[in-house]
Amino acid sequence: MLRFAGLKMLYPITNPLIVLVGPTAVGKSRIAIEIARQFDGEIVSADSRLFYRGMNIGTAKPCNDDRRLIKHHLIDIAEPDEIISLRIFQQKAQESIKEIVKINKLPILVGGTGQYIHAVTEGWAIPPQKPNEKLRNLLTEWVDEIGSEEIYQKLVLLDPVAAKKIDPRNVRRTIRALEVIFGTGKQFSQQRRKIGTKYNLKTIGLFLPREVLYQRIDERIDQMISDGLIEEVERLLSQGFSVDLPSMSAIGYHEIAAYLQNKITLENAIMLMRRRTRQFVRRQSNWFKSNDPSIHWFVVSERIVEEIIKFIQSPESWISE
Repeated sequence: MLRFAGLKMLYPITNPLIVLVGPTAVGKSRIAIEIARQFDGEIVSADSRLFYRGMNIGTAKPCNDDRRLIKHHLIDIAEPDEIISLRIFQQKAQESIKEIVKINKLPILVGGTGQYIHAVTEGWAIPPQKPNEKLRNLLTEWVDEIGSEEIYQKLVLLDPVAAKKIDPRNVRRTIRALEVIFGTGKQFSQQRRKIGTKYNLKTIGLFLPREVLYQRIDERIDQMISDGLIEEVERLLSQGFSVDLPSMSAIGYHEIAAYLQNKITLENAIMLMRRRTRQFVRRQSNWFKSNDPSIHWFVVSERIVEEIIKFIQSPESWISE
């Protein structure tokens, strides 16, 4: 049972969890650090791009100074050629939250990867289905035959709900969804039951007008190039990490790798990065809707941290299902 004495919030909360969501480039990392400073909290990352060591610039990973200031969990937990499944992430996130509460600190779950957030907050019961290697190989051969776009369209026909939440370029996840569908005879989107949250939640959404957000995205991409994204991708490739790895499908890595392989120009790579990021923002909005009553939205402004602090301090709006 946690008591927020540091900010004169002395009422007890059992199993508290602050959830901070919003689109990429909206400022989640900076605001999460400020919240953690005010409430003596620790941050649990729900951004699947941050799992991988050596992938720092293209993922806008929190810098070492920020991570020394506030402890971050589930960052740099795998090599780029390892797979962190949704089930593994859920288990690790739950363990981290439990550890944070145990030492009387406030856990703050932060991310823009919708299914990772919901797997924790909604308590998804993810079936531990074993991979069907024979079926997966057949699906991989099918991709080679008809192409990634066509295989994605097959998923759209069979399970439009699942397809809507999968990046068309993420062939691994498309194949996994089809593998489950063909292996069980049930839609992939129906495989995950919601058993309810074990936490007292306050979910905070960060909002910026789309045109302002797009400008931030463009500036961030330009800054990534200036900070050495090309050299970072070059180093990963030189270490033997294939551009075909799921981790390397992250926005920026795939495009810069294509540039380094002389398949496209740098200008085209940057253009594709901007386009893919805008598409990603639109997919994020499918997970975090403006009319979702469980999310309290804040417009990003100079006073946003102050407004969020007041919201967290208030005894109202804690959600436990």
